[in-house]
Amino acid sequence: MSVPAIRVTGLGKRYQLGARQTSYGSLRESLTGLLRSPWRRFRSLAGQGAAAESFWALRDVNFEIAPGEVVGIIGRNGAGKSTLLKVLSRITDPTTGRLEIAGRVASLLEVGTGFHPELTGRENIHLNGAILGMRRSEIRTRFEQIVEFSEVGSFLDTPVKRYSSGMYMRLAFAVAAHLDPEILIVDEVLAVGDATFQKKCLGRMGEVARGGRTVLFVSHNMHSVTRLCTRGILMSQGTVAASGPIHGIVQQYLSDGTHCPAQRSWTPGNAPGDAIARLCSARVFQKEGQTAPTVDIREPIGVEMTYDVLQSGRVLVPNFHFHNSDGVCAFVLLGWQHSQAPLAAGRYRSVAWIPGNTLAEGTLSVGLSLTTLSPVTAHFWAPDSLAFEVVDTLDGGSARGPYGGDFPGVVRPVCEWQTQRIAPEDSSSLEPSHSAEICHSVAA
Repeated sequence: MSVPAIRVTGLGKRYQLGARQTSYGSLRESLTGLLRSPWRRFRSLAGQGAAAESFWALRDVNFEIAPGEVVGIIGRNGAGKSTLLKVLSRITDPTTGRLEIAGRVASLLEVGTGFHPELTGRENIHLNGAILGMRRSEIRTRFEQIVEFSEVGSFLDTPVKRYSSGMYMRLAFAVAAHLDPEILIVDEVLAVGDATFQKKCLGRMGEVARGGRTVLFVSHNMHSVTRLCTRGILMSQGTVAASGPIHGIVQQYLSDGTHCPAQRSWTPGNAPGDAIARLCSARVFQKEGQTAPTVDIREPIGVEMTYDVLQSGRVLVPNFHFHNSDGVCAFVLLGWQHSQAPLAAGRYRSVAWIPGNTLAEGTLSVGLSLTTLSPVTAHFWAPDSLAFEVVDTLDGGSARGPYGGDFPGVVRPVCEWQTQRIAPEDSSSLEPSHSAEICHSVAA
């Protein structure tokens, strides 16, 4: 049985609220601080109120990560994700518990992690390599790759304190990802980069993972998490709420009602509608009937809404409007085929099925509407009422196949392909014979 790359047992981290970090400031700073908060100083000296002012950012955290695993750590803001990474990176010590790490760790938790602002980019590359325990020859071997990836070659001999945040980030990530750590820890810090840089970083982390390295990745972008990670850890209020295969963990995270709402209902007092019709509820679900905040790209997706028709005698057409996370309209589903006859008053349920391998990866929002087509009148319109995440597991069966890079597009259908070998003599003889036939026909 292999030794875990990371083993965490009963880990806890407590902070003292209101406590000031001990530092050697000037006499004026000390006197000013004492005058501003004399009672806090007195209470601190007396040892009173310590328990009331403590905060546990982490409490009784337990998990193991095997060598080569790619683990996504997700959770709401304040769940303890960043604190956990700081402890794992040995930036801060735990208050309780035990932490065992087998291997060299490189971490990127904030802009400029591990950089000295007075040193140049070139010097910081060597400094980081030395901190990771690498020999000078190893750093030199990878130096050109780091510079090429970071795209800061023109400023390599400039002190990094003069770098923009984007330049800082590019160089910091390039160093962390190319110096061959056994364990790579990356926080949401990549969000400061532009879209092209983020894709480049995700691609590099994928290469590191495929090389058998252990990767811990924190992000609020579920599309990136599901693409990169095979296992997930869900943090909540400083503890591990769940751990398991990434898609199940992402679904649990999204289904808590505070993120992508895959199911909604309205009361009569706040429901969209008019005197003709009123919206009641809506949801996204799988073929088994379960509500689905996250769906496999290969599986069919059902979208339904229920609504009350308040007045009889009108032909009413349900329609769903799908937009991606960039606000681009992917498509509109108009249910006119089954709306040829006037509806009697009552409650109705309309369902549209989207075949598998139709949508692209990412988050889609759904707008709900019920419309009379002649004349065109929307009796209710509820934009962005639902949202769900489409994920591609890279297990095959989708248009992506084994390709793991960026795959643009609003939709991603799987179409029939035909490929056949054409012998060189066949291809060369095809056109001349065709031309000869035409010439013979003209001559005749």
